[in-house]
Amino acid sequence: MLYFSKLRIIFVTLISLFFILIASSNFLNFNNDFFNKKINLGLDLQGGSYLLLEIDNSPVIDQKLQNFSILARNYFKEKNIRLKNVKLSDQIFSFSIDKEFQQIILDEFRNEESEINPYYPKFKSHQFEILIKEDIFEVNYSRQGIIELKTSSQDQALEIVRRRIDEIGTNEPNILKRGNDRILVELPGLDDPMRIKSLLGKTANLTFRFVTNNEDSFGVEKLKYENNIDEATVSKRIILSGDNLLDAQPRMNNETNETVVSFTLDRVGAKRFGKATSTGIGKQLAIVLDNKIISAPVIRDTIASGSGQISGGFTFQSATDLALLLRSGALPAPLNIIEERTVGPDLGQDSINAGIVALIIGFVLVIIFIFIKYRIFGIITNLTLVINLLLLVGILTIFEATLTLPGIAGIILTVGMAVDANVLIFERIKEEVKNEKNNLIAFDSGYTKSRTAILDANITTLLAAVILFFMGSGPIKGFSLTLGIGIFTTLFSVYFIARLLTAVYVARNKEKEGLI
Repeated sequence: MLYFSKLRIIFVTLISLFFILIASSNFLNFNNDFFNKKINLGLDLQGGSYLLLEIDNSPVIDQKLQNFSILARNYFKEKNIRLKNVKLSDQIFSFSIDKEFQQIILDEFRNEESEINPYYPKFKSHQFEILIKEDIFEVNYSRQGIIELKTSSQDQALEIVRRRIDEIGTNEPNILKRGNDRILVELPGLDDPMRIKSLLGKTANLTFRFVTNNEDSFGVEKLKYENNIDEATVSKRIILSGDNLLDAQPRMNNETNETVVSFTLDRVGAKRFGKATSTGIGKQLAIVLDNKIISAPVIRDTIASGSGQISGGFTFQSATDLALLLRSGALPAPLNIIEERTVGPDLGQDSINAGIVALIIGFVLVIIFIFIKYRIFGIITNLTLVINLLLLVGILTIFEATLTLPGIAGIILTVGMAVDANVLIFERIKEEVKNEKNNLIAFDSGYTKSRTAILDANITTLLAAVILFFMGSGPIKGFSLTLGIGIFTTLFSVYFIARLLTAVYVARNKEKEGLI
């Protein structure tokens, strides 16, 4: 029967009022933190930048093979085995060896308990593979090793990108994986996209290395200064890296009146720095950032304090950005921007206005049609539609969801589905009234017998929304999220709110003919 207990009436009323109050926080300001939540506008509504970044793993592969080549040379040198014709090109580490040592080399590489393999476990079958062409050994990454390296690089890059963006204070950034070598970055409301591009485009790989006159091509390399004109020969041996930094901040050097970046090292870094400066007095120590020399001061004395300064003709903004990069850590590999879109705030406001106009027009037309078609029950339906929208907005507000233009489309579709459910119910009630003289029984039967059709329609739509949410991305997720939540609020409003209001009216007019 159309009966609601007092407990159920209180429950429905409290739930409705709670979400209506939450939804109103988008238009009113509350002092309470919980009731001061708001729906965030997506990139297409408030403007901002969209960047698709691709990770270039080639330098990572070269660096790891470089490290492995140094490890292998030193390891076999201790065993009085000399690797000859050592080369590293096209991501292949190659060398030759006397025939009498070839089997020993193979056994060492393939033996998982060898001292060389704690650095590269399961050498042959897992991360690397080794080929023998006559007396030349060639070592390169296996297919599985490449996949693992890409996954690891992507995870690290995602975290570093998140840190850099969080340091700037961008509102509600959306940072997601795409495949195994791409990262999607959406930055709503961004005022300075060029600065973000500059920060994300730098690897920020900081190293301290000695300048040397050694011409051995294997152990040294020539690097340019930031002016791209001057260059110096530096050792490939890294004295210190950015991993040892605890903090970096822009400062003003009172003596020279120039902006510098002061840094503080951890305990291990301070120990290494102190040892390097004590043994390298009189030498130049190159401070290298992303394979360019920022500065190369001459060491005058031992620096044991674990802190220092980086100078390089910085402006305060460039020093601030460099300090930010160093604090957030180096990217494991360079990032290339392969797709970029910028939405201006005016265009975003146009989208909001267009969405609101579409919602209002559709809503008003529905209200007029329902009122003409079902009279008093049309008023109940229209009131329920308004409450349904407020419930939906309230739920989105609690989770501080990001609303996009497709999300507004999902809300509009929710209104249509709510109307559809009410039309099914009232048309079924009309049929029941023809065969049943008792209005209470007729209305109750109408709600009961239409339930299966309404549930089937909404469940199939919900399944589609779930699939879109997990298989789609970006705007598709926004559409499926609002649609999915809208299905639950629609069922609640139809079978609790609208039915309660209908029950109250029918109970007071149960003897009246032609109710619907």
